[in-house]
Order: sequence, then C-alpha cells, then structure tokens
Amino acid sequence: MRARPLCVGVLHDFPRPDGGAAFEQALRLGIDEVEATGRLPAPVTFAHERAHPPDHDVPSAFARLARQGVVAMLGPALTDGALVVGALADAAHLPCINYAGNERARSAYLFHFQLGSLEDEPALLVGDLARRGLGRFALLRDTSPVGERMAGFVEDAAATAGCEIATHLPVEPDGAGGAAAVDTARRARPDALLFVGFWRAAHAVALAMRARGWRLPARANSALMYGHADPAWARDWDGWTYADTVSETNPRLAALAAAGLPTGPGEAAAYDMGRLLAEGIARAPDLTGPGIRAGLERVKALPAATGHAGTVMGFGHCDRGALKGPYLVLRTWRDGRSVPQAEPA
Repeated sequence: MRARPLCVGVLHDFPRPDGGAAFEQALRLGIDEVEATGRLPAPVTFAHERAHPPDHDVPSAFARLARQGVVAMLGPALTDGALVVGALADAAHLPCINYAGNERARSAYLFHFQLGSLEDEPALLVGDLARRGLGRFALLRDTSPVGERMAGFVEDAAATAGCEIATHLPVEPDGAGGAAAVDTARRARPDALLFVGFWRAAHAVALAMRARGWRLPARANSALMYGHADPAWARDWDGWTYADTVSETNPRLAALAAAGLPTGPGEAAAYDMGRLLAEGIARAPDLTGPGIRAGLERVKALPAATGHAGTVMGFGHCDRGALKGPYLVLRTWRDGRSVPQAEPA
C-alpha cells in the first residue's frame, strides 16, 4: 500500500512573474533528489497560500496552511512576514524554513535560509571597498527597519576596517528624497557610495546619480537582486556591485541549468530548501512537528547550490541559520546582466 503523501505548505508573500512555477520546479527538483535515495517515508506534495500586497496578511495565510495539515512550511520571503511567523510556528509546533534576510527571524520552529543577510552583507561590502582603497564612502540607507538595521552593521564594519563614512543620509523606502540625498552625498566628495535598504530606494538613487552624470564606485546590498526579475532596473544599476547568492563556480548550481531552470538566486534557494527539508524529513524520528524539527537539526554539511563553491548548509541545537561558508557573492550589473565582480588590478 502506497504511503499517504506528506503535504508541505508554501507561503508566498510577494508576487512572482511566472506565478511561482520556476520556484516550485526547483523546490521539487531538490526534494526529488532525496526521494530518489529511498529514504523518504512518503511522497511530498505542496499546498500554496499567498499573502501578497496590498494586505500582506501572513498570519491568515499561515493559518490556512496549518488547517490543511501540512507537516512543514516554506516561507515567508520578506523580513516583516518572517518575523511574524516565528511565534505562529512555535505555537503550532510546525517547522518552517523562511528565506528572508534577517537573522532575528529564527525560533524553536522557525529555521532560516539566508537569501541575503542584513547582518553579514555590510561587512562584505565595506571590506570590498577597503580592499580597493575606497575607504571614505557616503552611506545612503532607506528609513525602513531593514535599512536602519543594515546601516548599524555598516558602521560597525567601517570602524573595524578603518573606513570613514563621509556622510550618512536617509532615503524613504519608496525612493522619495533620493535626489536630495545624492546631491548632499556628492558635496561630501566621497571615494564611493554604499546603499543599504530596499530596491525601490536603491533604484531612485541610481536614477538620480545618472541624471546628474555623477559616476563613482557604487555598492549595494542584496536589494539589487531585484534586477534578476526586472531587466530594465538591472540596466539602471549598470556598474553597481552588490551582494548576491549565486556563483558560476558552484558545481551544484549546474543541476538547475541541466534541468532547464533559471539559475537565479531564488531558484537556487528553492532547490536548496527542497533538499534541506527533505533531508530533515528523512532523518526525523517521526512525522510530527517536533519529530521533523529534530530531523532538520540533524542535517549537517549538505553542499549548497547557493553561494560560492564550498558553501554548505545544515542546522543544529540552537542553530537555525542554514548556510555556512562563503554564501554571499559580490556581483556587478553590466548591460543588464549580472556578472562576477572583477578583481582589482
């Protein structure tokens, strides 16, 4: 008798151009790899719920999935929703893997796949500027909690690296105030510009710089991964270097290309999360929420498609961060394409 399928919930908190088809295909590819080993107790199916703008009602979407009897959940992707889900997952004893960028989105039942990192990216970006002799930079950040948190880590990284923040300027998350911030930053005569926050504000800053003909080395956080979804915005960020999570040097990424899938950061993350979750189910002592949580804690040193070659993933007791090693990748937008950052001469 065939075992009853295990239903995994997928909570989407932002719209995808293809409705999530490539994400689910990559997720399925990761799960199928583990299922092919014969270690899964039953086939895996998906239930989808959406908490898209304008309401972003993540708690209601979570509750709808829980009522369907899912054994685990993937999502949310955005920080605001991920921070909400921790308490819900703990109360329901329902293991969840979110893929936001905030390390505070972790709890007993809330695991974290770092598709970007508010805490780790600043040191990477500041370190790159220091290595290139661009140690006096203008810091522009949006006024969201994401921008404010990242800016604090930029200040810490600058102090450690011996860099000087020439000016520190706010921009609204929708981009308002971007032109004025660029004008003020330009008067400070920095060696480079560093932006942290959401993609709309980063886009407004790039457009203001272009309108003024102001060209200097520009760095940004993983908000610029949005260029993978919008080629026009990618061209607006031409020449900007930013934090991404994919590298052509990673042999695991080839599995996506071989399957005919896009090899962007979202698809790589979905593939990895599928493998992570399936390995957690395979190692679970039972198929209850606590059992699958214990199984996830036993996943160790699993090679990741995300990041540079050598990135691994897994969890543990009091360890809810999936990715270990060089999972952040510096890339540059060139003519609408994301390319590896060039090494300094």
